[in-house]
Amino acid sequence: MIPYGKQSISQEDIDAVVDVLQSDWLTQGPKVPVFEEAIAEYCTANYSIAVNSATSALHIACLALGVGKGDLVWTSPISFVASANCALYCGARVDFVDIDLATGNMSVNELERKLIVAEQENRLPKAVIPVHLAGQSCDMQSIHKLAKKYGFKIIEDASHAIGAEYRNNKVGCCEFSDITVFSFHPVKIITSAEGGMAVTNDSALNATMKRLRSHGITNNPEEMTEPSHGPWYYQQIELGFNYRMTDLQAALGLSQLSKVDEFVADRNELALKYADSFGSKPLSHLTQLTECYSSYHLYILRLDDTHEHLHKHVIEELRRNGIASHLHYIPIHIQPYYKQMGFEENDFPNAIKYYQTAFTIPLHPQLSSPQQNFITDEIGKLL
Repeated sequence: MIPYGKQSISQEDIDAVVDVLQSDWLTQGPKVPVFEEAIAEYCTANYSIAVNSATSALHIACLALGVGKGDLVWTSPISFVASANCALYCGARVDFVDIDLATGNMSVNELERKLIVAEQENRLPKAVIPVHLAGQSCDMQSIHKLAKKYGFKIIEDASHAIGAEYRNNKVGCCEFSDITVFSFHPVKIITSAEGGMAVTNDSALNATMKRLRSHGITNNPEEMTEPSHGPWYYQQIELGFNYRMTDLQAALGLSQLSKVDEFVADRNELALKYADSFGSKPLSHLTQLTECYSSYHLYILRLDDTHEHLHKHVIEELRRNGIASHLHYIPIHIQPYYKQMGFEENDFPNAIKYYQTAFTIPLHPQLSSPQQNFITDEIGKLL
């Protein structure tokens, strides 16, 4: 089976992990801050906070921005459920903004329309979480303008988008957001086996998220409520979590980071070949905006209206022929847990249209030319 995504692990990556195994540190040690500094430098941001998953990063990002009971958080319905669950963890309520069918990302027009209504009804969101689907940035400049007008905070869910660019800056620079979150799951652009990162330019948010990832504990005298008792002393000053990244994960992530631009270039080359191959087929790929350089975590195709009825058949037949086609994602608002909150299927019609026509095909640096040719040939036969 040709997987839709796959990690690329080199001998250098293995050696980096072995070095940590042979060191005095296995959990959170000296490699974690080095990895954090490297990510911050790569993104040209001020601070990075390493955690054990992007889900954890989203959670502490919401908490650091003061999201809590009675607040509203808006995100995209086309994402993994973590993009919405993070707000529920804080006691907030969740709503969604429908997507632009061309890009799969949050529609700025729909966001503005919804904000106008929300202001009239006094139910504006505390935070909005745009999701950079498949590795292409949302229109962050426009979303940021709306944030200034309507007073909400922004968390970029860039789980797919390490190495991507928006307006000639790296995603993660936080020019148009308060916090950006990355994922280092094995099928993502780079991996730390499991792990995530929250990136920000705000020193207060940085300090809060670093406490929250480690039980709400600090050993910084400036954050304590009384003078330190000695070099052993720490204080728990809020309720936090055990979301720490290990040195093993940081060592792997740091080694992988040195190859991120190469990985992204390979993915773009593969995506270009796919685009050329499918030019005459009843398919469309996600539109790539001129101000964006995608990291191409995923390659997503959509069937046109005349072939929509073949959607399930295409995915099933590709799998039967050894191609791990998938669907990213089931709209969050039609998950049973969210339907219990009162969401209806047609609340976000573009998300449903996307779900009925979209499918993911393999794309990763280890995908060979014969494999890619086989994939395009099989799709051609099915259509």
